[in-house]
Amino acid sequence: MKMVSAAITFCCLLLFLATECYHQRPKLHPKVGDITESLKEKSKTRDFQGRCQGICMNGSRCKESCEKHFRGEIGFTCNNRRWQKSIETCTSLTVQALFQETNAISVYEPSLAGGSRFSSTVLINPSNQELIESATQGIRKKCPHDYACVINGVRSSEPTSGNIAFIVDLLKNISMQLSADVNWRKMQSFSTMANHVLDRSVISNWAFIPERTTSSVLLQSVNSFAKNLTISDEPENTVVAPFIQTKGFRVSHNTQGKSFNFSMRVTDGEENVQGIVFIPWKELQKLPASSQAISIAFSTLGEILEETRLQNENFPRQVNGLVLSVILPEKLKQVLLTFEKINKSRNAKAQCVGWHSQNRRWVEEACETTVDVMDKAMCRCNYTNFLMSFSILMSPKTLANKTLDYITCIGLSISILSLILCLIIEITVWSQVTVTEISYMRHVCIVNIATSLLIANVWFIIASFFDGTARSYNWCVVVTFFNHYFYLSLFFWMLIKALLILYGILIVFRRMMKSAMMATAFSVGYGCPLVIAAITVAVTEPRKGYVRPQACWLNWDNSKALLAFVIPALTIVAVNLIVVFVVAVNTRRPSIGSSKSQDMVTIIRISKNVAILTPLLGLTWGFGIATLIDGSSLAFHIIFSLLNAFQGFFILLFGTILDQKTREALKVRMSSLKGSSRMEENSTYNPNNGSKLVARSR
Repeated sequence: MKMVSAAITFCCLLLFLATECYHQRPKLHPKVGDITESLKEKSKTRDFQGRCQGICMNGSRCKESCEKHFRGEIGFTCNNRRWQKSIETCTSLTVQALFQETNAISVYEPSLAGGSRFSSTVLINPSNQELIESATQGIRKKCPHDYACVINGVRSSEPTSGNIAFIVDLLKNISMQLSADVNWRKMQSFSTMANHVLDRSVISNWAFIPERTTSSVLLQSVNSFAKNLTISDEPENTVVAPFIQTKGFRVSHNTQGKSFNFSMRVTDGEENVQGIVFIPWKELQKLPASSQAISIAFSTLGEILEETRLQNENFPRQVNGLVLSVILPEKLKQVLLTFEKINKSRNAKAQCVGWHSQNRRWVEEACETTVDVMDKAMCRCNYTNFLMSFSILMSPKTLANKTLDYITCIGLSISILSLILCLIIEITVWSQVTVTEISYMRHVCIVNIATSLLIANVWFIIASFFDGTARSYNWCVVVTFFNHYFYLSLFFWMLIKALLILYGILIVFRRMMKSAMMATAFSVGYGCPLVIAAITVAVTEPRKGYVRPQACWLNWDNSKALLAFVIPALTIVAVNLIVVFVVAVNTRRPSIGSSKSQDMVTIIRISKNVAILTPLLGLTWGFGIATLIDGSSLAFHIIFSLLNAFQGFFILLFGTILDQKTREALKVRMSSLKGSSRMEENSTYNPNNGSKLVARSR
């Protein structure tokens, strides 16, 4: 009874751990678009019913003038019978506002001869392009050495969608016309203006800019301007702003590798996100003389690129790290990048990409993902004049669903309790059900099947506690190894049951000793999985291809390490089904003597057990393979989670409870326990019985 009490206590402890796995699983970091999503939705769903005249019918549009002191217009679209803002061109920026002057300043006015001249008066209702051209000429005239004369004007402007577009066009004009002999003071001013429109608080306003390529224009303008930057001989040249940082180095063929390390805050209330650009020594050997290398990091541009390209099918995924630009000598063609992930959930698989400035889209072919673990990704990217900016995208295979979490945690709890109950029953009835060598080996198989799956489930719970920054990659490899090993052991012990059936049917005259059978069974049941798991980790881990990037389980995308589990498991399923078919054919024949009748009954019981459990295990992992297919239905994931989580219950039900001999032995055992407990009670309440027994013994 003490053993049963201790087992129940252990069951409760494991149930607590299993149910806690849902609550202790990695907390998802805010996704890249979550921070400004509420601001964006508020801006989109504001009720503009009073501003647009007429009945609001879904799909209808209207335009209204901007508020006072702004020029431009706001476009609205009717959605769900409410007017919602769709575009905005409201801008308050003028030449006077940029230079913060009250008097009229000369503005650009095209001449009839095709040249240009300056007028002493402000044009009436000038276009944005005329104002931008005039502002560019004003910078050339007033502050050509540092471009600082427009900084206060830009920083004091309200970041409306129209003003953002205006500033981006101004930066584009500066990069095209005023980028000769760029020094660090000019780069500081340029970065300050760019930082104003990259501010996290104004990201939602980018969605209402009519020109969807504005964010791409900004990225290209910054890269083009920085390309003309002159690096001094100082160890490091830097320009630091909250949302854009620039660093430069002098490099030569004698440089032993050079790295740019960035640390920028991407979301409110979170730690800084890291990014590293590394130029390998082999690349630097290609340089004929001393050159310069420049790198620029953007913390919010990835989200802005997404915000302005929501309707573009070429951008189906979120950016999950910094955007890193590199400007290298033409001789250098390859660069190594390390990105810390913003979303560090176990589903946040990464894809390294490069931004093609001409096509204005992310290109997967530009980069190779070399390492992808839960908190970071490493990329090897090809650098060209059109591919200067790089980042990582969220995997399209990400599938987060609370239903799967609940099914896994509840099912895992039931599975663990079922397996412990199975082992308790086997211990309780062991002496009654292991009369013959066939029945003995049958129950040895059941005990080891239950033990293997129980240990695998415990390792699965341990794996659920490896989250985000707390996760150690080496520990994840260890957890995956043991999961792989014990899940394989489960299948190999199922194979031993099938071999036991063949042994009972086909081997009639020559029998193995029990010790030899046990040695063979344990060699196959635990030795073969150990060899397979060890070879798999030895072959794939040197290339960091053993574990999946989003979970502590075997990799599929990079190394196909999962085949080291799938192929043996499904092969054993096929062998077991063939054995069941052989048994079905042989049991139709007359029995082979009366001495074999008891073993034959046992073999038939084993065959029924194998015939039920083998398809269940095979079906489970068949659905597991289906979940690896891109775009697989949620139904496949739910079915796989159900079957996988309840494997322990299936083993208890079909391997133990539904077995007639086991049930009969359990009834006898329980009856004997009840009888002994009654005798103890009688002896406790009747002390005379004890004295009589003593007298008789004398």
